[in-house]
Amino acid sequence: MGFGCLGVVALFVIIAIAAAGGSGKSGSGATATSQKDSGSHAKSGGSQADKATDTVVLKVWGTAPSGAAGPLDITYGSDSDNRQGHWKQDGFTATLPVHKGALYYSLTAQLAGSGDIHCSVTIGGTTKTAHASGGYNICSAQLNSGFDGDWEG
Repeated sequence: MGFGCLGVVALFVIIAIAAAGGSGKSGSGATATSQKDSGSHAKSGGSQADKATDTVVLKVWGTAPSGAAGPLDITYGSDSDNRQGHWKQDGFTATLPVHKGALYYSLTAQLAGSGDIHCSVTIGGTTKTAHASGGYNICSAQLNSGFDGDWEG
């Protein structure tokens, strides 16, 4: 019977120590994290890195001689916004704001009989590239929104 009471007291002491140690650690950890987060937002609010993840850059480059329908047929945009692009001698570049909730951003460029082109879609530090050569082939690049909020090729 003495062993049973001692076991209950020991269990109570262990629970009390764990509760005191656990709340002290998580409380200070949560405070430190909050301070770091609020500090990093203040510092990076207008940084180049934040602006880069707020913008999608879509590009096509290479050689695309004019065919009967022009040099290229370019389409770009998101899952809810498609646009027509226009090829110039030095290529094609467009920028769009990244909209919250967008599932993907894509770019397609179809050759008009001949040529050799590359295309890319870039958000932040993530880029997806593709290539097309000859005939009426299509260069197609797309970045998808991941479950964790990152952009994936």
